[in-house]
Amino acid sequence: MKQILRITALSLVLTGCATAPEPVTDEAGAAESAVLANDYPTRDRVDYVLECIAKHGGLSYINQYACGCKIDKIAEQLSFAEYESARTFVQMQKTPGEAGSAFRDPKHGKDLRKQLKEADAAAEKACFVK
Repeated sequence: MKQILRITALSLVLTGCATAPEPVTDEAGAAESAVLANDYPTRDRVDYVLECIAKHGGLSYINQYACGCKIDKIAEQLSFAEYESARTFVQMQKTPGEAGSAFRDPKHGKDLRKQLKEADAAAEKACFVK
């Protein structure tokens, strides 16, 4: 069953979101946009989609589609390096005591968490995640 979920999620991630990207007027902007949207490793996209599906009520076509769309929208706003750093700060800020302060206190970490939260909220709204 897990294999079917992963294959289904992978196919969803690879097909992407049905919404068209914003038009870009110059070639440099188009190249940069393409790089940002496509620099997320497939494994990380699949992990995100599976976590999202679990968080939003389990496996259904609508959840798969919406969660695949959501990671695509996040990828349009954050490079993979920014996304990965932000996810690390979000996960590690929960570490109790002094060990977690390195992830809770720095301004850079707070900024990254805020960027990820804003990108996530915008993606959820754009992709109609319920």
